This record gives sequence, structure tokens and C-alpha cells, in this order.
Amino acid sequence: MSQYFNIHLDNPQPRLIAQVAEILHKGGVIAYPTDSGYALGCMLGNADAQARIRQIRNVDDKHLFTLLCRNLSELGNYAIVTNSQFRLLKANTPGAYTFILNATREVPRKLQHPKRSTIGIRVPAHNIVQAILEAIDAPLLSMTLHFPEEDTVLSEAWEIRDRLEHQVDLVIDAGHCVPGATSVINLTGDTPTLIREGLGDLAPFDL
Repeated sequence: MSQYFNIHLDNPQPRLIAQVAEILHKGGVIAYPTDSGYALGCMLGNADAQARIRQIRNVDDKHLFTLLCRNLSELGNYAIVTNSQFRLLKANTPGAYTFILNATREVPRKLQHPKRSTIGIRVPAHNIVQAILEAIDAPLLSMTLHFPEEDTVLSEAWEIRDRLEHQVDLVIDAGHCVPGATSVINLTGDTPTLIREGLGDLAPFDL
């Protein structure tokens, strides 16, 4: 049965954040709020936890994870960023965007797009997510908590606990979570291209 933490959105309790980090470092899977609905997360190098997330989501290994980073400095370890890309990222992070970028060698091949060697990366604005990233001192591997047979992303912690209490190690409740999805923007070409319209404003990218 999963643990259930009530964490304050504006002032995340350090004791609880430390426990979240411990669960992740021990190979756990967490259901946590972001600035675009709930997601499932685990540590980057944990293959067993990644397999559990795919099983929960009922997706195969062709469905890619997103890498959540604290800031652009950390993002630069996992994505190749040109000067023009950096300017766009600096002006629009943190926020409800997923950016498709060329992956560095730090990203395992199986987490990259099989044909393009790209990776989806986010710098979230959510206070709790930022606190978790700081506590684990590493990026978080993430997948939106959305079931293929349903149209909406889960946004209430109690509902997630009822459905997944025997499949995840922790559910984080921070009150109502904004439902929706990130805007997914491909930055690997000469100009940004829209993959999916979501909560992030598209105007800064002329989309």
C-alpha cells in the first residue's frame, strides 16, 4: 500500500520532501503534482521503476519519458543546446512546457527517440517538484498520469490513491492540481515547431 503525504504547495515541509527523496533513491515510484496535472516519477537510472511506470500507464517501451530538470544548468547536462535555443529556454522556463532537444551521451539510448536521438525535457515551475529535484540532487524521470482509455489527466490526489495505492510507493497531495498537459515544442530544427498545444503560452515561440 502506498504512503500518502499532504505537502504544502507554497512552503513544502522539508521533512516530507526528505522522505520523498529517500523513497525515490530506494527505487520507488511516486505520483506527484506538476504545473500540468499529476505525473508518475522515478530516478533516471532505475530500470525496474521505469518498467513499473510503463505497466501502470499500459504503454510499451516506445512511449518516451520526460526528464525534469531543476534549471538550465542541469538541463545542459542532458541536452545539446545552441545559443538561440538557450535564449528561448531562458526566457520561457520554468513553465508548463516540454522541449524536444538533441540528447547528450548522459541520456541512456533507450530513453531517447530511437530514430532522432532526442529527449523531452521540462523545467517545472511547481514548488513541490522543484523541492523534490533539489532534494534528490538529480533530474526526475517522469510520465504524465494519464490512462490510454481515458481523455483526462488525473488531477485529484484522493482519486489517484484509490486507483493506484497498490501500484505506487507514494502519492503526494498538494490540493487541487491544475488539469491539462504541457505544450510540447520541438527545438531541434531551425525554428520551433509545435508537437502538442497545452498550458504553456505559444506566443513566445511564434506558434
